[in-house]
Amino acid sequence: MTFDASIIGRHNAPLIGVAPLMRRAFAGEDLSPVGQTLLERAQAYPNDAHAYMDFSTVLQLTGDRDDALAVQAEAIMLQPHYTIAARRAPALTLLVLMGPGDLMANTPVEFLVENSDVTLELLYLRGDEDFPDEVPEHDVMLVAVAESEANQLLLQRLVEYTSDWPRPVINRPEKIRVLSRDGVCAALRNMPGVEVPVTVRTGLGALNSVASGALPIEALLLDGAFPIIVRPLASHAGTNMQKLDTPAALGRYLKDVHGPQFYVSRFVDYRSADGLFRKYRIVLIEGQPFICDYAVSTNWNLNAGMTDSAQKRNEEAAAMAAFDTSFAQRHRAALQAIDQRMGLPYLGIDCAEMPNGELLIFELDNAMIVHAMDPEPIFPYKIPALQKVFAAFRALLQRSKKAGLLA
Repeated sequence: MTFDASIIGRHNAPLIGVAPLMRRAFAGEDLSPVGQTLLERAQAYPNDAHAYMDFSTVLQLTGDRDDALAVQAEAIMLQPHYTIAARRAPALTLLVLMGPGDLMANTPVEFLVENSDVTLELLYLRGDEDFPDEVPEHDVMLVAVAESEANQLLLQRLVEYTSDWPRPVINRPEKIRVLSRDGVCAALRNMPGVEVPVTVRTGLGALNSVASGALPIEALLLDGAFPIIVRPLASHAGTNMQKLDTPAALGRYLKDVHGPQFYVSRFVDYRSADGLFRKYRIVLIEGQPFICDYAVSTNWNLNAGMTDSAQKRNEEAAAMAAFDTSFAQRHRAALQAIDQRMGLPYLGIDCAEMPNGELLIFELDNAMIVHAMDPEPIFPYKIPALQKVFAAFRALLQRSKKAGLLA
């Protein structure tokens, strides 16, 4: 996709989409000129939904979330349906059911089929509005809406909407609804070979009582005590997530971080014998695990600095090369059990290995970003690993299409 102003400034120019814009932002390019062109186009052509939607993406990538969501809402009001054409001769059309929200509100499917023969038909729906009686023609449908408090109503309504869908459906909404942090904890409880700290959602009043000493933390967390991990209910990507060692530290946290509800869990020290923390991001595609990212850090919250350390990158390269015969085999039974319990053909997992060999689960999500945007000269080993993921996802779509034709 070219970013020539003479092209993206045209009325009703094709949608640029998230992937090309994020790729340039990830590479450190200044998106301000693109944003300015899109803004001027939207002002000149107030009915140009593509201009609004792409401008919303630029605003999100430049950190202006509130304005981005307002512009996105305008785009969806103008037009809830957007097409991203296949980059090669089209062979399959995927209908993607989306919800309004930021870049973590839906499965980032554009990255999974980038430069492929898959055409995406993106359809934005709202939980408080009527759903369309007719949708774009497609071979397979993916429910991309991620679990969140804001999306629960939409997911609930999608259960009935998609129940008798005439085409194959990937990731049923009733399964996605379980992916809250406390929902995952309940779903994986007592699973052999898996460590899942009890996670509870609680209100500000209870946490203030813990901070003041009026309520012991054990009254909230039946499996632990301080230190604890606290985060607001709607937080993503580690925003306002902190490890707190004492009630006094919790009190200071609550003065700075506001919210009616929070997730609380005990802190699990998952350091390896050398004192470093290691985290894997994998995806399960029809139960088969694929590695997407591997981070090594002195910090439990994984501010890894992989770009600046050849030693860490060498370790990541080795972990990716040996993944199928090492990590995937060590945790084969646990990963199969997770797949069976969650029932999602496409599922992301952030996890680590405990010193005792168990699999520590941080998060399960259908909307974890999986991409091949890291600079190839620095991370040459990542492209082959991610290509396996993309090929497996494409194969999932093809198998689903074939099943639909045979039904």
